[in-house]
Amino acid sequence: MSDTLDRKEIDALLAAVDKGEIALDVSTPATKRDAAVKLYDFKRPERVGKEQLRTIAVLHETFARNAAANLTAVMRRSVETRLSSVEQLTYSEFILSLASPTCLVVLSAKPLEGKLVLEMNPGMVFPMLDRLVGGTGEGTLLPDRPLTDIENRLVVKLVTPLLALLKETWSHVKGIDFAVTEVQSNPQLLQVAPPHDPMVVVRFQLTMGEASSRASLCIPYATIEPIMDLFTTQQWFGGARKTGTEASFTRIARSLAEAELEVTADLTTTQITVRELLELNPGDLVRTDAAVDSEATLSVEGRPKFKGQPGRNRRNKAVLVTRVIEPGKTK
Repeated sequence: MSDTLDRKEIDALLAAVDKGEIALDVSTPATKRDAAVKLYDFKRPERVGKEQLRTIAVLHETFARNAAANLTAVMRRSVETRLSSVEQLTYSEFILSLASPTCLVVLSAKPLEGKLVLEMNPGMVFPMLDRLVGGTGEGTLLPDRPLTDIENRLVVKLVTPLLALLKETWSHVKGIDFAVTEVQSNPQLLQVAPPHDPMVVVRFQLTMGEASSRASLCIPYATIEPIMDLFTTQQWFGGARKTGTEASFTRIARSLAEAELEVTADLTTTQITVRELLELNPGDLVRTDAAVDSEATLSVEGRPKFKGQPGRNRRNKAVLVTRVIEPGKTK
């Protein structure tokens, strides 16, 4: 028997339905059809899967820890950086969520097309800039104005080492060279994507002393679309297990190597009376019991570490390290 009805059979079937001889039950197909229907907002297209979002979160949790170590070394005080959230937004929603003025660092990501945006709230930018120029970073006045050209250059100097850490983090997925292309202050003037294009927005919380604020990394979906298949937990952890310990050691060593330490040289010590101190004038000599060729004590961050011989290196005063002071001793 053929599965296809001819014209006469179709007419007979329709006539039987009209007469009530055949009941037409449409509840089941309608129920199935309703169950399969899902609302879709074309203004908010969601193209990144949950597993891919989890992988992006894991990647940037690692970046947040590395960034905290780097900023602590640069600021010379404790800086806490933690991942707050990873979410999908349209570009217009991301822009509307920002303060104005703010600090927007536009990044290229070669060999990928398009631009990323690193947004840092002025509540953290100005205290950090204050630290960079020798201030305390505490109680910094937050001016309601765009950054100046000099401040923009300082921001680039601050962000560039972080991009090296970001490149290292993303190397588990793909080798990408991040670089600063421009720094903006007005979100409304920044157009890196059409308003309704989907974005992956990675948000961080930064804390330095009393200052606490957020930072956001906006990643256009169109930029990372060619490598979305690589954002899987299995793909990332496969490489991370092999090189995690060695990479962490190298990263920590590099961060410590960039930390500045205060080194002082004590030539000798002596005792004088208060009267002698008050009577001292420029050009007076203070006698000590130390010999001319006696060793100076070199202290690192206030702790005696080396003995050395005072002298000159060309036109500069210098101390030649002669020996290491054993731990627990002062001489």
